[in-house]
Amino acid sequence: MDSIKKIFKTGFGPSSSHTMGPAFAAKDFLHDCPAANHYKVILYGSLAATGKGHLTDEVLLKQFYPLPLTIEWQPAVFLKEHPNGMEFMGYTTDDSLLLSRKYFSIGGGDISMDGTRAADQNIYPLKKMNDILNYLKTRQLWEYVAEFEGPDIWDFLSESWQTMQASILHGLDHEGTLPGGLHLPRRASSVYSKLHGMNNVVRERYLTMAFAFAVAEENASGSQIVTAPTCGSCGILPAVLYSHTLSYEITEKRMLHTLATAGLIGNIIKYNASLSGAEVGCQGEVGSACAMAAAALCQLLGGSTRQIEYAAEMGLEHHLGLTCDPVNGLVQIPCIERNAFAALRAVDAGYYATLTDGNHLISLDKAILTMKNTGHDLPSLYKETSLGGLAANNNFNLL
Repeated sequence: MDSIKKIFKTGFGPSSSHTMGPAFAAKDFLHDCPAANHYKVILYGSLAATGKGHLTDEVLLKQFYPLPLTIEWQPAVFLKEHPNGMEFMGYTTDDSLLLSRKYFSIGGGDISMDGTRAADQNIYPLKKMNDILNYLKTRQLWEYVAEFEGPDIWDFLSESWQTMQASILHGLDHEGTLPGGLHLPRRASSVYSKLHGMNNVVRERYLTMAFAFAVAEENASGSQIVTAPTCGSCGILPAVLYSHTLSYEITEKRMLHTLATAGLIGNIIKYNASLSGAEVGCQGEVGSACAMAAAALCQLLGGSTRQIEYAAEMGLEHHLGLTCDPVNGLVQIPCIERNAFAALRAVDAGYYATLTDGNHLISLDKAILTMKNTGHDLPSLYKETSLGGLAANNNFNLL
């Protein structure tokens, strides 16, 4: 398994492939070609075909601002290395070419020069939850992360947590409609405002929903978020954790330990199955995020490692079979509401697990294997193609 830094990536939504990958490529190119007077990028294949809906052009313009950038779209041209190709060029004032370089956005925000994914660093010797629990014995899951990641992981998680909180606050402060043509209104601010007039029980529970809306809407608008573990599911973990900072005194040290545990859960799922909606459906995105959030909350509540594992298993189990069917290919319907309701489900799983002794029949490892098998059995039209499910019956002509 690779570092949990690959689970928590800071970047611009709404898509790790269509916005984060191109943004990282742009930063790399600008670093190596800083002397250019103006720039050009050619987007190829799938990156060009759905790039406008995913705000690829907007995130690229942000990276190059205030320098001029010309974007050329080539949706019918698929480079042999990978369907998500792009080529950057930097020019002098007299239009002489300084540098040209191709990049490929290969998923999860990762970029490549040749279209292939580099091998994992494989810093963790054990990859199954049961093996890790047996190895740790009386130690906590975050200690497994600390043992193999190195001391810099805490600074990294601190920065990630600060960005997560900022995305919540920014999302609560924004109103209006989301970009993309569906004219979907932002709801986080409205939900948050209405909760102030409700009783404490209702308010405490649905604050979590408001916070999930806030982050998911920030993602859909192309703002900065942290993948947890993906762009499409980025609102679940921050919402669950932030809502509990309002009710409990949680030190930053405890919160970082909690994030480490959540990252480990995501890492185990990623290694043994997938986090990609294009590969296993939304169960790999929202289901995995729910498992991470449930485990994190259980740890915050003082749960044992067995209870934490149980919470994660419930979070994943009860999303098995969830399809990825975004209307018009946008990370808005049903994605934003799924973040909100999965956050509530994570809270339920986290609290319930602490009421048990941690013993249960279906292990997290078995739930992960089931998710992988279920994802492979799903037809491709239910895996981020917008050809099945809600998308098939509700796609709109936005022209």
